[in-house]
Order: sequence, then structure tokens, then C-alpha cells
Amino acid sequence: MFGGFGVTELLIVLAIVLLIFGPKRLKNIGSDLGNAIKGFRKAVTDEEAEAAAAAKAGAQAQSDPNVIEGEVASQASQKEDSHQQSRV
Repeated sequence: MFGGFGVTELLIVLAIVLLIFGPKRLKNIGSDLGNAIKGFRKAVTDEEAEAAAAAKAGAQAQSDPNVIEGEVASQASQKEDSHQQSRV
């Protein structure tokens, strides 16, 4: 079943664990383990969403190779400066 462990061996291990920790503490351990797994899954999902957003942003940036992030504002200010200088 589980790498050479049968049902009998698993029941013996479960009984020993139950005797060592007790039912209340075993319940707490189980709920803590469940919360840890839930947090791990959420972190993985968030990381995948961030990676997908970054890939999407990268694809949009590649659609206009002449514009570098942050460059649009500097180009606009340069055009204003040159336009104002031509008026003077």
C-alpha cells in the first residue's frame, strides 16, 4: 500500500501515536497541519498568479519595443521642454 507498509503496520503506528500524543493533542496537530497545507497552497497559487501577471506585462512590453518602462513620462517631459524652449 504505502511503500511496503500494510494496513496492519499503519494501524499499529497510528495506535502508538495516539498513545503518545493523546486524542486532544493529535487533533490539534492535525488542524495545525491542515492550516499549514492550506497556507502553502495559497502561497503557491499567489506565486503562480504573480508569475502570470509578470509574463503578461512582459508580453505587453514586447508589443512596443521602442518604449521602456518609465520612459514614456520622460519622453513627454522632453517634448514639453523642447516645445516651451521653441516658444521663448
